[in-house]
Amino acid sequence: MSDNCPDDIELHRPFIDAVTIKCPDCGKEMKRVPEVIDCWFDSGAMPFAQHHYPFENKELFEAQFPADFISEAVDQTRGWFYSLLAISTLIFNKAPYKNVIVLGHVQDENGQKMSKSKGNAVDPFDALESYGADAIRWYFYTNSAPWLPNRFHGKAVVEGQRKFMSTLWNTYSFYVLYANIDKFDPTKYNIDDCKLSVMDKWLLSKLNSMVKAVDSNLANYRIPEAAKALQEFTDEMSNWYVRRGRERYWVQGITEDKTAAYMTLYTALVTTAKTAAPMIPFMAEAIYRNLVCNVDKSAPESVHLCEFPEIQENLIDAELEKNMDEVVSIVVLGRAARNGSNIKNRQPLNTMYVQSDKKVEGYFTDIIREELNVKNVDFVDDASGFVSYIFKPQLKTLGPKYGKQLGEIRAAMAELDSSAKATLDADGKLVLNLVSGDVELTHDDILLETKQKEGVFTVSDRGVTVALDTELTPELIEEGFVKELISKIQTMRKDSDFNVMDRINVTLSGNDKLFGIAKNNEATISTVVLSDSISDGDGVNGKEWDINGEKVTISVERV
Repeated sequence: MSDNCPDDIELHRPFIDAVTIKCPDCGKEMKRVPEVIDCWFDSGAMPFAQHHYPFENKELFEAQFPADFISEAVDQTRGWFYSLLAISTLIFNKAPYKNVIVLGHVQDENGQKMSKSKGNAVDPFDALESYGADAIRWYFYTNSAPWLPNRFHGKAVVEGQRKFMSTLWNTYSFYVLYANIDKFDPTKYNIDDCKLSVMDKWLLSKLNSMVKAVDSNLANYRIPEAAKALQEFTDEMSNWYVRRGRERYWVQGITEDKTAAYMTLYTALVTTAKTAAPMIPFMAEAIYRNLVCNVDKSAPESVHLCEFPEIQENLIDAELEKNMDEVVSIVVLGRAARNGSNIKNRQPLNTMYVQSDKKVEGYFTDIIREELNVKNVDFVDDASGFVSYIFKPQLKTLGPKYGKQLGEIRAAMAELDSSAKATLDADGKLVLNLVSGDVELTHDDILLETKQKEGVFTVSDRGVTVALDTELTPELIEEGFVKELISKIQTMRKDSDFNVMDRINVTLSGNDKLFGIAKNNEATISTVVLSDSISDGDGVNGKEWDINGEKVTISVERV
């Protein structure tokens, strides 16, 4: 044994039978202390050992025991999870925790466990540098339940970042842009005193429903569900509320309606930042600090020092939310009908017929008309007349049952019309009266194809059917040209880096037809694009456009 070796060496090797082990330097035998227990005892004893209980801190220990939850990866099932449970059961006869959040392992994009030897491990600091901490956090919250393995790859992180974080930031940026233009100070107003529009009330209802859902899901450790509620609300706030109400922020001066719009969006953004702070702490902090701390010096200096938002039950209007959900469903189908009929969204149409179990009216039909650019929305009890059906035999079921009668069945089915579809839906079967005898057909026996009728395009989904009248009158065609002209001029304003409130002059050249349409509708066009004049001739920096098959050169010049 070397000079540095003690005379008596005790070898601590838990749960291993005594063996003779010699010092590699001098050959002296070492012996194991038999009383040493599993090294995991230290971790399992953590709940009471950290407080030196039962020798002191009795009240502190009892206030924290058992824990609300513990969280570790799945490989701790036979380690920390077990040792905590075993020791607590032996000493206190109860579990040391109320909930266990088990985390699955992180895999590469092919589902393989990350390891250095395979070369498929991701350096976390490189990932943080590339995508940011919030984006990585958000990916793990939304990708799957915590206890399932997660495949980590950049594309998935970026997609989650785009769907939620970018949408939230763009909505925040929209508010900041116009609030700065108007020098709007939210501390000077109270949202309770604002004359709120239906859209404002809807957003505040959805906001509080979202906070309620997030609070409930987090309290029950449903992490993906909480994140989904945040993401869905942010999408609706941006792509429905803000998109539909942009014009409210373009009005000159601070009007009553504009104040309501600002206060509603401000409230939604601040509340969303507070709600999302546990999940995206850095972005939430940036939004909160700029929106709140910059205008209210008495507010907590960090979003992480704020209370979680209180749910205002009085602002939740379930019926309003249901009506708006129905409107959105109809609009989605209407857009699908437009796409199917190859008619641009900017081309006005006369009428859309809707069959739905829930009929909306008034303000809600106005939204549908505006969103789908149709003059009229008519709710009907039966939309089957707008589409024709082609009935064909399903050979794999009819063949074995009615092989010799297939010819007769095919001929009879070719004669069926929309009324047969209604009978099939109502009764679940069709009875064909054939020369060879009656035949009963179910849904499984029939191949049903839809055929669009001339002048109408129909789309159905989940109990809702929309039928779009696609006939174009000269008046509708002219209005379509006007909307296209407005769109092109607005694009040129943006490309020219004009400020949103800059006045312009517009020049059209090379197409007398479009110039005539522009002059006939000059008041409408000028109001939207903020133009002082629309003239004919060669302007500066003109750009040629193809508008519904008509070539024209447009120039825009700041006044």
